Amino acid sequence: MGPQLRGSILRWSDAKAQAEFVRARGLQQLVRCLTRRGHGDHPLLWGDEVEYMLVSFDHVARRARVLLSAEELVNDLIAMDEEANLGHPSRWHLEFSSYMLEGIPAQPYGSSIAELTSVETSMRLRRRDVLARLRANETICSLTTFPRLGCPGFTQPEYVPQHRDGITASLFLPDEVITSHSRFSAIARNIHDRRGEKIVVNVPIFRDRNTPSPFIDQIPPGDEEAAIAVKADHIYMDAVGFGSGNCCLQVTLQARNMEEARHIYDQLAVMCPIMMALSAAAPFYRGLVSDVDCRWSINSAACDDRTRQERGLEPLTTCKRRITKSRFDSIDSFLSPGGAQFNDLELPKDEDVHLQLLDAGIDPLLAQHFAHLFIRDPLVMLWEKIHVDDDENEAYHFECIQSTNWQTLRLKLPPPNTSIGWLVEFRPMDVQLTDFENAAYVVFVVLLTRVILSYGLNFLVPLSKVDENITKAQKRNAVLEEMFYFRKDIQAEVDALPADGTASEDEVGILMSINTVINGKVGVFQGLVPIVNSFLEDMEVDVETRCTISHYLELISKRASGELGTTAQRLRAFVSGHPDYAHDSVISERVNYDLLLRCDALARARPHGHGTDPLHELSHGACQTG
Repeated sequence: MGPQLRGSILRWSDAKAQAEFVRARGLQQLVRCLTRRGHGDHPLLWGDEVEYMLVSFDHVARRARVLLSAEELVNDLIAMDEEANLGHPSRWHLEFSSYMLEGIPAQPYGSSIAELTSVETSMRLRRRDVLARLRANETICSLTTFPRLGCPGFTQPEYVPQHRDGITASLFLPDEVITSHSRFSAIARNIHDRRGEKIVVNVPIFRDRNTPSPFIDQIPPGDEEAAIAVKADHIYMDAVGFGSGNCCLQVTLQARNMEEARHIYDQLAVMCPIMMALSAAAPFYRGLVSDVDCRWSINSAACDDRTRQERGLEPLTTCKRRITKSRFDSIDSFLSPGGAQFNDLELPKDEDVHLQLLDAGIDPLLAQHFAHLFIRDPLVMLWEKIHVDDDENEAYHFECIQSTNWQTLRLKLPPPNTSIGWLVEFRPMDVQLTDFENAAYVVFVVLLTRVILSYGLNFLVPLSKVDENITKAQKRNAVLEEMFYFRKDIQAEVDALPADGTASEDEVGILMSINTVINGKVGVFQGLVPIVNSFLEDMEVDVETRCTISHYLELISKRASGELGTTAQRLRAFVSGHPDYAHDSVISERVNYDLLLRCDALARARPHGHGTDPLHELSHGACQTG
């Protein structure tokens, strides 16, 4: 969620008055970085970020609740890193919710293929270190969404929502679920205050055979905004925490230089919806079964700070422009020269920033990308940092803009006075239940970038098609039922698209199933897993490394074909097969308890064999749990 700095963070009423100053200073820092020499030829480093949630079990009452003790736990883990063992393999950070924490490897991985086999070990050690500090009835889960988040009594300790007196005025989430670090409460409060009204998240309900028709979500009385916002046949949520309280899996890659980073960024943009559908793991919200499988649109709506004018609901009078997307959404422009012709989306820009970047000699593609980021107001500002005049050593003001633009990808600039190079952050994936699965997804993404660079692959399609793919990727069973735009010939040079709009299918992509994209289809597409396997053969990888990687690729391949279900499909199957589930779309306390117990057991177990479904038991034997 960005840097966790200490100081006095401004409320939106005060931050608004400083926004233009921070934007101007941030622009100066950006120009200084973009024009600074010496950014080339960095090593190919990378790392993963896994977000976890803490869960407490009451085995007598058969309840599972989120455990609000992440801050104390992270402080303990950090102290261990810094004092007890300087060579410890993990680093820990707080996240938005007080039941969440983020674990990363202590050092980035290098360019050696053999290092890919270290990922799962690192993840297992992270989980072990946390479990060692928890009580017997507590656990750490790499679960994307807590199924009963926002239901009565879902926290341990138990708190009730403050509603009108709370930070976000939520009917469902008490302020205590927000980590006490002031950055996170500021994000929640300032999104609400800038928007000028409550957050509205409406997720379509899954219509089971006993689901009421129409389904009308039951909300506490007395909130006029909520009463207006609730939609028939939808699950209603009303706070930032319903998005920022979800967990994800991210990969960050360091490129050799800026040009390579921009190239990787563009190619991975096309992969975002593919990996989103493959990693789908979030079908449950507020104790109900939804008709979506991914967290993405929920996060987008929950972090949407646009005013009614910016959303196009009222005429522009006090706001500068309409803004087409939430600040948590898909990217809006390709960055590499080859991607320029595929930029067919409306791109709102801060025109003053755009002109100043062009005048500074920044190329048009980067200039419009950053001018687009600068349409957002900085949400989180430390009073102590606003007037510090040290642009040579600081990029704080720029990061006030950059760090609260949460898109599917993020291009990260080299920080001043560090050895860190240009980074690309890959952000669309839901987190998986087991270390084996999370390692498999990370390894696949990293290998894919190596294949793109080594073979000069070209995935580019018009960005509007990528957005269509993003929408499809979140649907229930998208991995099996949806078709996605993808290039048939990914080894072709990027040719100029015809100006008259008569581009061929090869140039704009054809509709393929995810199975075809990943595994290939004779006469249509050779498949990404076969291409990765060819790359590994060319690299002459040692037998042990090759064997480990092949197990990961097998998981990806079987998820794409449907032979192994996605996490979302398996979670649905468990709930559907539970004897206490009434097929009314409601996840009861008992169903939730049994589901979390089973998820915990799977995460603690080592894989029993390779090529098998690590979630096989999730959808079998539900009746025996407890």
